[in-house]
Amino acid sequence: MSIIAAILAGGEGSRFRPYTEIVPKPMIPIGPEEKPLLEYIIRWLAKYDIRDIVLLVGYKWKQIRNYFSHGERWNVKIRYSLDTKEYRNTGGALLNAYNKRILNDSDIVLIWYGDILAPLNVKELLNMHHKWKADATIVLANKYQVPVGVAKINDNNDVIELKEKPWIEVYVTIGVLTLNVEVLKNIEEELGRSFDIMGDLVPWMIKNDYIVKAYVYKGPWYDMGSLERYKKLDYDEIKEFLKE
Repeated sequence: MSIIAAILAGGEGSRFRPYTEIVPKPMIPIGPEEKPLLEYIIRWLAKYDIRDIVLLVGYKWKQIRNYFSHGERWNVKIRYSLDTKEYRNTGGALLNAYNKRILNDSDIVLIWYGDILAPLNVKELLNMHHKWKADATIVLANKYQVPVGVAKINDNNDVIELKEKPWIEVYVTIGVLTLNVEVLKNIEEELGRSFDIMGDLVPWMIKNDYIVKAYVYKGPWYDMGSLERYKKLDYDEIKEFLKE
């Protein structure tokens, strides 16, 4: 398998303002050493010998390039695909990299959203993708914590139970997946130049009988998409991810 990792790192981080008015969200410091969020993702991929990495960048992208350069410090090769006004959203950013021939039809691309922390076994994910002969393999967590209180009521509108931010057993996407790049070959004709990977591309693949598999992940994970979640980050839960 020819594996390339594509990290989505081009968003404006509007839910992280005012901090992202100065630095792009992937450069937000985390962990005891206060290194950029994106650095820990790159380190995690390198741990599993993923050495070919493309950063899909846009907003304040030169700060990212100036820090990571071509990846020599982490013994990886980093390339950059700069977002355009024409190719927008997560799917458009991926398609833009494909059209620039950064991604080839024979590749398997490991897509990792740049605000996700998840110490998952990347090697096992790739092996299962190969074993299943999948076109896409979506990493799914097996539970989700609802961010608000959840109530049960009876026919008389009596509140008979109230649970604050309960965990529910449901399969949820965490922003990591593998994809056979050849799927993108004619996707512009189907979905255009602005589409979402999880919201548009994967449902289209399912509808059109591509092999889409689920890799169920039972470990801790964090979506760092907002300032509120950033402040609640429990370093102990993902200390393996933050190892130097």
